[in-house]
Parts: sequence; C-alpha cells; structure tokens
Amino acid sequence: MVTPSKKVLITGVDGFTGKHLKNELLYLGYEVYGTSRVKSANPNIYQVDIKEQSSIEQVLIEIKPDFVFHLAAISFVAHENAGDFYDINVIGTENLLKAIIATGLNPEKILISSSANVYGNTNVALINEDVKCEPVNHYACSKLAMEKIVSNYFDTLNIIITRPFNYTGPDQAKHFLVPKIVSHFKQKCSEIELGNVDIYRDYSFVLYVVGAYIKLVESSEKSLIVNVCSGKAVSLFEIIKEMKSLTSQDIKVEINDSFVRKDEIKRITGDNTKLISIIGNQKVYTLKEILASFLN
Repeated sequence: MVTPSKKVLITGVDGFTGKHLKNELLYLGYEVYGTSRVKSANPNIYQVDIKEQSSIEQVLIEIKPDFVFHLAAISFVAHENAGDFYDINVIGTENLLKAIIATGLNPEKILISSSANVYGNTNVALINEDVKCEPVNHYACSKLAMEKIVSNYFDTLNIIITRPFNYTGPDQAKHFLVPKIVSHFKQKCSEIELGNVDIYRDYSFVLYVVGAYIKLVESSEKSLIVNVCSGKAVSLFEIIKEMKSLTSQDIKVEINDSFVRKDEIKRITGDNTKLISIIGNQKVYTLKEILASFLN
C-alpha cells in the first residue's frame, strides 16, 4: 500500500519565495496547494483575501493541510502604503491562525516567515536571535508586531517563526537590489543609479532559504524563532565587482539622492548557529554562484 503524500499549504504561493518553495516541495513528493490574491488557472491555487478569515477557513476545510508555510506579506520595504504592512503582515497572519483554530485543524507544523529587518541598526558583529530588536521602518515594525501576536499561539499550535536575512535568485522583482544590478549588466547599460552604496548584507540563495524552511517544518522543533542566513555579509561593491567579472563588462555607479534611505541599515550579518543545530549543515551558495544563477 502506497503511503499518501503530505499536504502542504503555501500562502503567497505565487510570490518569489513561494514559487521556489512550491517547486522544491513538489520535487520531494509533497502534495502542494497555495493561496494567491489573484485568480489562478491552477486548480490547486485558491484566490484568498488574507484580510478575511472566512476566506481562509474555506480553503483550510477543503485541503486539511499537514504543513502550512505562511509567506503572504508586503515584503518591499519601500512600499508606499504604510497601512498595508499592518493589515496584511499583522492582521492577515493572525487571521490565518484564527482560521486554523476555528476549523479545528492542528497541522504538524506552521512556518511563519518574519524578517531579519526586525533587528534594525545594531553594532553586533553576528546577529543571533537574542539580539534586541530595534525596527526602524514600517515593514520591520509590522514584522515584529506579527511575531508578538504569533507567539501568543505557541501553546496552541505547532509554530516556527523564521527571520530570513537578505536572499535573492532568478525571478525576484527588479526593484530589489541584486536583480536591479544584474538587469543593468544584462542590458549592457553604461551606468546604474543607486542609493546607499556603503552597505553590507548577508545574502543567501533562495534555494538555500526554501531548503531550510522545509527542513524546519520536518524537524521536531516548535515554539521558537530562528534566523535563516549564511553568516557572512557582502558589500554592494563586491556584488558589482563580481558582476563585472562574470560579464566582462564595466558600469558606472551614480548616486541618486532620492534612492538614499535615511533609516538604511548599514550592516546586517546573521548568526546561523541555531539554524544549523536544528537542520544540520547544508550548502551555502557563494556570491559568484548566486549571481551566475541569474545569467544562466
């Protein structure tokens, strides 16, 4: 007798991370369903308004997922409508948890994606989960508020909150930094306009992140917060230098003051000790491998 595959629900399945997570789960043999703000031709993807609990309940009743990955969120820091961050990132997340309880379901694991942006500006060389959170923008504030709300459900549901640091890969929207830089090289532009250039980020490849997510929900851990990061920061200049090497092209960097954020966090480097203690070591992609993925 063949054991039926586990059912997975991914909110925000048509987003950058959701697409890669869906493909990886399907490859591993999971039965994957998702939610989206828009109608999809895929019968396994449901149109859901996360701001409406009843809308989520209907999907949960039909699917009865074993695992839930909650990725639906406003994730672009410069998003213009501040209210959206709280309506979707905070209220929307609690609606999901309330809907799970209201339907009487108890998934084996629920992964809630937060953000390393909650740490804000800090002088700590390696940021672990115990570093005090000092969010400096609405995106980060909404994510920290979401974490506080979600922690109230730790005794009721099997939840893990992740704090992913910066990550990138093919299909990421071009308003994010790395895809923007890569697109300028692919288009053979002579110059690029950027804002803060003296910044360092802990960049991971999207496949590293979704791989970590899957191993986290498969683990026995719950009721905790864990960083998802590489443990090494690279500068914007290193990214440009590597792209010059990969493409044998040069490009002039122009500083556009309108792109400069006054609350920009200069350096973010994560400590992945806790993550590794749960899921073990996995391949950490080099900057060259990450950038090459866009060109291939």
